[in-house]
Amino acid sequence: MRKKIVSILLTTVMAAGVLAACGKSSAPAAEGVAAEGGAEEAAEEAAEEAPAEEEIPTSTFGDANGTHLEMWTFVELHGQHYGKMAEIWNEQNPDRPIEITCTTYPYGDMHTKLLTSLEAGTGAPDICDVEVGQFPNVVAGLDTWLVPLDDASAEYMPTMVPARMQTYQGEDGHYYGAPYHVGATAMFYNVAAMSEALGLSQEDTIAKIDGVVTWDDYTALGQEYLAALGDDTKFFTSVDTGGTDWLWLAMAEYGDDWTGGFEGPANCQLDSVKNMLTMQQGWLKDGFAMISPDGHVDLEAGFQNIMDRNIVSFPKALWYMSRFTNYMPEEKGNWYIAKCPVFEEGQKCSVGIGGTGTVVTQQSENKDLAAEFLCWAKMSDEGEQNIWDTLGFDVCNTAQWGDDAFAHDDNNQFNQFFINYPYDVLNEIGMNNIGKISVVAISPTINEYVCTTTLNEVLEDPDYSIDDALQELQDAVDMEQ
Repeated sequence: MRKKIVSILLTTVMAAGVLAACGKSSAPAAEGVAAEGGAEEAAEEAAEEAPAEEEIPTSTFGDANGTHLEMWTFVELHGQHYGKMAEIWNEQNPDRPIEITCTTYPYGDMHTKLLTSLEAGTGAPDICDVEVGQFPNVVAGLDTWLVPLDDASAEYMPTMVPARMQTYQGEDGHYYGAPYHVGATAMFYNVAAMSEALGLSQEDTIAKIDGVVTWDDYTALGQEYLAALGDDTKFFTSVDTGGTDWLWLAMAEYGDDWTGGFEGPANCQLDSVKNMLTMQQGWLKDGFAMISPDGHVDLEAGFQNIMDRNIVSFPKALWYMSRFTNYMPEEKGNWYIAKCPVFEEGQKCSVGIGGTGTVVTQQSENKDLAAEFLCWAKMSDEGEQNIWDTLGFDVCNTAQWGDDAFAHDDNNQFNQFFINYPYDVLNEIGMNNIGKISVVAISPTINEYVCTTTLNEVLEDPDYSIDDALQELQDAVDMEQ
């Protein structure tokens, strides 16, 4: 690898219309339309605080005599993934070597720079990461701006999670983005704390957790735990005023989608959303749940709340595993991962949250090669192995889920950290039980209003009318439609 650092003057303020078009929400970055995990969140925060002039990391990998590809990202670790994959590609394809230069821009700058270059028809890279909340803006140009990945991904599609691939479809039905992960939502349980309170062995506590099917079962288990604990300063879970994960999960269980998809219109007055908020209001009144510090569990206060055992369970996408290894290492061996409860037996029990889809632009002089390399780097056995080992994401190619050498590798840090194997949970969920909520042009409006107004209304005041809150939300969304 040859690495160079180039210093350039970055634009600190773009035209207000362009920024608005990017659809960036002021809601927390870890949520479904804002980030796939901590790397993106950190990148976005850094972009917001970045000075006008800073060094832009640029790394070049591969064969200097090969076909050169330019790649943009907003997470340096993603660039390193492509660098490693370029080396493997060259070993396997000596007749078609590549050289790839990966440049890491601040989150906001990169997306604005990409959209501007696509609209102008010049200046775009061959390959570019696009965070899921920004994807509607970039895919608006369809195959005029982006290269459809249908052909390049065809050999992997039979075993790719459909919901995740569909996230990066255009309204024409073509796939324009290749995913890093499923982002499957699962339930995390502190078995050590629960066993201690209940006076049970680890095995017996896990048996109780595995017996949870519905939210009624979950509530009953939590009440049993809290009664045994006898401490009214502790709770079974926390609910979020700054994130939509719980609501996305509820919608997936009922097969709902408040965005209306590409055809719309958006409808936020859904029974699924109302049922979740009603349940959460009841939990707050009963002392079963607390409000997550700083709005959700994916911030420093949330990590501390978990380590203090103020809560012992919560739902989160599987990329949250890296939060444990990075920020809560002392929790190793305490936590168990399980399927999420459902309102009614037989419903889907998970939803894909967050994500970054990587695109190939029509401005590439080597579109076919770029598309083939991209899909191979993110969907093949080799690519998924590196994504799991290096990035810690739950991979989208389900062929890996059942590969014992992959899923049960005891050298993997995530397999070591949790009581059970994460991919055993994914296999139990099954790829067809992972729902999808569309990320379209109206998504940032919905997400921002929910996170700044709706959730605060109904959770900070458990007596607030949910019907009124959802009507206010719908009125705000209708003004934008």
